[in-house]
Amino acid sequence: MMKKFGLPFLLILLSSFLIFNLVSSCNRSNTLHIYNWADYIPEEVIQEFEKEYNCKVVYDTYSSNEEMYSKLKQGGTGYDIVFPSGDHVRMMIKDGMLEKLDLSKIPNIKNIDPIVLSKTTFDPDHEYSIPYMMGTTGIIVNKKFLKNFEKSWSIYERADLKNKLTLLDDMREVFGAALKYLGYSVNSTNPDEIEQAKQVILKWKENIIKFDATTYAQGVVNGEFWAVHGYPENVFQLIPEDERDNFEFFVPKEGGTLWIDSMVILKTSKNKDLAYKFINFILRPEISAKISDFLMIPSPVTDAVNYKEVANIYEISDLENCEIIDYLGDKIDLYNKAWEEIIK
Repeated sequence: MMKKFGLPFLLILLSSFLIFNLVSSCNRSNTLHIYNWADYIPEEVIQEFEKEYNCKVVYDTYSSNEEMYSKLKQGGTGYDIVFPSGDHVRMMIKDGMLEKLDLSKIPNIKNIDPIVLSKTTFDPDHEYSIPYMMGTTGIIVNKKFLKNFEKSWSIYERADLKNKLTLLDDMREVFGAALKYLGYSVNSTNPDEIEQAKQVILKWKENIIKFDATTYAQGVVNGEFWAVHGYPENVFQLIPEDERDNFEFFVPKEGGTLWIDSMVILKTSKNKDLAYKFINFILRPEISAKISDFLMIPSPVTDAVNYKEVANIYEISDLENCEIIDYLGDKIDLYNKAWEEIIK
């Protein structure tokens, strides 16, 4: 038999329900959910934003664009801001995953270096994305072991360095290096150019100890490797400050690849207003400088240089001969086939 409740009890129950939903709604409106690369922003920046806007940031991390994209496509929801690289920005736009931005809510976009803005070929009018950081891969040399070298991709042709070199275990990065070495675009879809690049990589493969994206940083620091292809910030964060003069990073004279990680608001975001505030906050020169110091790479915000306290590994001007890795659609199969033949 159904139990009967009196009117006062029902009113109390209804009031509790309304209060619970009101509190839940307030908590959601005051919480920003961020999905970003690991070790990519100093904790003090997050804390400063929380304090200024009296909010809470929930910060989850991923280790690759593929991991982030796969999680979101498989139904990972609840995030407001994500930080994809250029080719994945293009993919997410194509898939209808991103909010079209109201740039009037991001007035600090005016602070971004024109060189950086000119490189965002994946979203040239910034309809869906705002640059967060821009950088490159290149070659890091341990000069305690390798004192004479040309600043060129040709270093991988030196038989005297056999088994002391590594290349990234990253198809687009390695092909980008070989294509630039040959004078072609890192985004070439010309089968003949891709075949030429494959032959160059096979020649380089004879001298490298392995394709590696995980141990190269520690390996070059401890002298196991003498020159490595990789992300300099990953290496220099491991080097004691008094040892940094023993290491050199360079972008080869032929040029290289360029990455831009951008801030985007997901279309499913439950807190777009706070997301806009966060993006605008990051573009303040004094805030961007803290991020730049943390990573030891240049800030995309022009006036951040006036607030920096840590020297950069390289400067924005060093990236002018670098080219963004772009989304290639079905043409990526040309690379996949060639890469399989290289790593077999």
